[in-house]
Amino acid sequence: VQLQASGGGLVQLGGSLRLSCAASGVTFPYYTLAWFRQVLGKEREWVSSINSANTTYYADSVKGRFTISRDNAKKEVYLQMNSLKPEDTAVYYCGAGIVVLQNDLEGDYEFWGQGTQVTVSS
Repeated sequence: VQLQASGGGLVQLGGSLRLSCAASGVTFPYYTLAWFRQVLGKEREWVSSINSANTTYYADSVKGRFTISRDNAKKEVYLQMNSLKPEDTAVYYCGAGIVVLQNDLEGDYEFWGQGTQVTVSS
């Protein structure tokens, strides 16, 4: 099983980025997919999830600015990030879990991508 995240970069305050995460080796449609982020020295923080029914969930800090989506045919999950703020700066990780009882619980996700850096400058 492999998850490959991409799309990070440097963007100015108020800008947008779209992260992608490509999966291989999993029965993709059955998995809940999520994005977490981590700042150096801090714990990994849940950002958003989308389950097999395409129901989406967001952390309060990103609600209204970020949109998660998935393409089961391509085995990809996306995170569209708009109105970016400096506090969104982090390494973003995609995760996949077959039984996710709590969206923001890191341990519920079996597989992880390698992370992609997002930096928002002010």
